[in-house]
Amino acid sequence: MSKFERQSPQPADHQALPETIAGELAQASAEIIDISDAPPIQPRVPLTPSEVRTILTSLMLTMFLAALDQTIVATALPTIGRQFRDVTSLSWVITAYLLASTAVAPVFGTLSDIYGRRAMIITAMSLFIAGSLLCALAPNMPVLILARGLQGLGGGGILPIVQTVIADIVSPRERGQYQAYFSGVWMAAGIGGPILGGVFAEHLHWSMIFWINVPLGLTSLAMLLPKMAKIPVFHKRRKVDWLGGVLLMAAAVVFMLVLTWGGNRYLWLSPVIVAMIGASAALALAFVWHVGNAEEPFLPLPLMGGKVVPYAMACGGFAMGAMLGLTVHLPLYYEVVYHLSASEAGLALIPLAAVSTGGAAIAGRAMARAKHYKRVAIIGMLCAAASGGALALFALPLWVLLVLLSVFALGLGTAFPVSTVSAQNAVTRSQIGTITGATNFFRALMASFTVAFFSAILLMALGADISLAGEHRGPVSSIPVADMIAAFRYVFGAAAAMMVAGSLCMALMEEKPLAGPARPVDIAE
Repeated sequence: MSKFERQSPQPADHQALPETIAGELAQASAEIIDISDAPPIQPRVPLTPSEVRTILTSLMLTMFLAALDQTIVATALPTIGRQFRDVTSLSWVITAYLLASTAVAPVFGTLSDIYGRRAMIITAMSLFIAGSLLCALAPNMPVLILARGLQGLGGGGILPIVQTVIADIVSPRERGQYQAYFSGVWMAAGIGGPILGGVFAEHLHWSMIFWINVPLGLTSLAMLLPKMAKIPVFHKRRKVDWLGGVLLMAAAVVFMLVLTWGGNRYLWLSPVIVAMIGASAALALAFVWHVGNAEEPFLPLPLMGGKVVPYAMACGGFAMGAMLGLTVHLPLYYEVVYHLSASEAGLALIPLAAVSTGGAAIAGRAMARAKHYKRVAIIGMLCAAASGGALALFALPLWVLLVLLSVFALGLGTAFPVSTVSAQNAVTRSQIGTITGATNFFRALMASFTVAFFSAILLMALGADISLAGEHRGPVSSIPVADMIAAFRYVFGAAAAMMVAGSLCMALMEEKPLAGPARPVDIAE
């Protein structure tokens, strides 16, 4: 037999790698400079199915805690305000968490690539638990706000690290299937958070919304840490660019404050907002200049380029922005047009939040089995755009609107696993934490921008004297139904346009082959 002839009758993509070669590839994967040099078949992580399930369960519990604390406080705010006799500062209880969690997402992602996932998940969870303890014991409003900021530092680090650990133990081809589980966790936290917060505040004590994090957080760490010793190490020690990280966080915080205060606390063209916009732009430019001159930058700008990452990040940003923008503003529409109560309006949001998980599951299955995996996201987002267009064009009965919102959410949900996994698949293993943190950071900024944009649309359509945000919504009961329907046509139209833009980004994104096992793998295995 010639040395160039095949020595096995099996197809090459069905042959198992010898253990020695697999071991060498696992060690070499952390040193790959260009993704094109990566092996087409990713060796399996040395974990049993039981260990993988234990790790995933603990990761889902960890993510649930971080997601829950974004919503559980809302229904308890009136009770907290009465106890501390401070209503004017209540919005900061939520804002402090969101600002901190958004700003640190890229920091934790990058640090996990430098110091490892284990060290950073311990750090994030420790900050989160410590912040929860301080919140529960807070004697006054300023301490509670500071404690919420500390809690947000930990919560903002949890999400990118969880997604990075998944990338360490699950190949890109299989990873999309698991993303649907975590989308379900996020959805459950979004729906259950306000309910739990109301129950605790009404029947127990508002501090229980923070006390509950302590045993659950410790349980999650106890389940996760013993298994993490078996997870392959892909991080690479290097010098930390602290100045770059501080500049990026400062620019993000100022920008988020602009989006939070603009049109609400201050007019958009007020000197305060204009000055803050200038400060945010100056900090962003300083960050870009520093990155261009730093020897080992905190967030390498070339990592944000290429034919995959920018399109994947933009697609995920459009999807997240449209979803949260509608979630924030639809209760007003339900209240005025369909005369629903606050609790009924909350229930009417369930299709938008819950059905998106089904879209993520469909896309995850497609990524595990289809060669052209991005097509499901393109088609899904176009279907979402069509349903958004129908919402913009017609005044509909409530049940028809809920059906169209379900279609919108189903199509929108397909973007999340495809965009996340595509971005991770386009970089080296030692940069997955960095790109995951950057992706979550961009999505959060895009969501905040969209919420502010939709608010601006409604304010222009309904009149600048109507307050749409904060604890006092203004005289919403005096808004004519026809005016509200007309104003929301622009909101639904903007959401549909974002879906078209997301679909275009996905179409322009290069479809790199996903590394993974040669055959489709069922999650139940």
